[in-house]
Amino acid sequence: MAERKPIESWLTDMDGVLIHEGVPIPGADAFITKLRDTGKPFLVLTNNSIYTARDLHARLARMGLEVPVENIWTSALATAKFLDDQRPGGTAYVIGEAGLTTALHDIGYVLTDHDPDYVVLGETRTYSFEAMTKAVRLINAGARFICTNPDETGPSLEGPLPATGSVAALITKATGKEPYFAGKPNPLMMRTGLNAIGAHSESSAMIGDRMDTDILAGLEAGMQTFLVLTGLTGQAEIDRFPFRPSKVVKSIADLVERI
Repeated sequence: MAERKPIESWLTDMDGVLIHEGVPIPGADAFITKLRDTGKPFLVLTNNSIYTARDLHARLARMGLEVPVENIWTSALATAKFLDDQRPGGTAYVIGEAGLTTALHDIGYVLTDHDPDYVVLGETRTYSFEAMTKAVRLINAGARFICTNPDETGPSLEGPLPATGSVAALITKATGKEPYFAGKPNPLMMRTGLNAIGAHSESSAMIGDRMDTDILAGLEAGMQTFLVLTGLTGQAEIDRFPFRPSKVVKSIADLVERI
């Protein structure tokens, strides 16, 4: 097997890698600081489409993690990039929050429920039956179905919440139409992110806490992959998957010296 090139660029998931339930994971600050000090290209990624990159920058700053806006890449931004490439200046009916609507406005999309080119489903804490019904009818009328990410549940202090993937399944059941998911584990999110920072997959690494999204997406994008054990996938679960990360580490703190 050919030896991998040295890692020059880093992509990392946010929840479960850098923060957990609103608290920085030990080593996260040192990791981000060293990336900024060395000038190596990096991105912090999240499948959550609720927040804009500016929102997430402020949220992380309150926790003591200084991540510039241009170093944050969300499934909403990946979705907007995909739609801009596919159908520039199009129209969309959107179920989602400011992270998604802002990303679509920024690429020049018109948000409408009148004969839209796409129905775009993202994360929201207020999924309404009325909005889902409208989405079903628009898709049946010919709108193409796009989702920001396939995550079926999301975290909350009270426990798991239904997320985009679960609502997408409901709409698929009602229409017979499967959506195109732009976020992880689609390697498209990784490749568009790498392009945004001028990086190449052969000399880049992906850090994540989930085998089924982070590690799979990094693997399929051609990157080295690091699984941290501070999030959803535990050591005992790794062998259940038909693929493996390049390396398993306890936490992000174990990767600071690799930068």
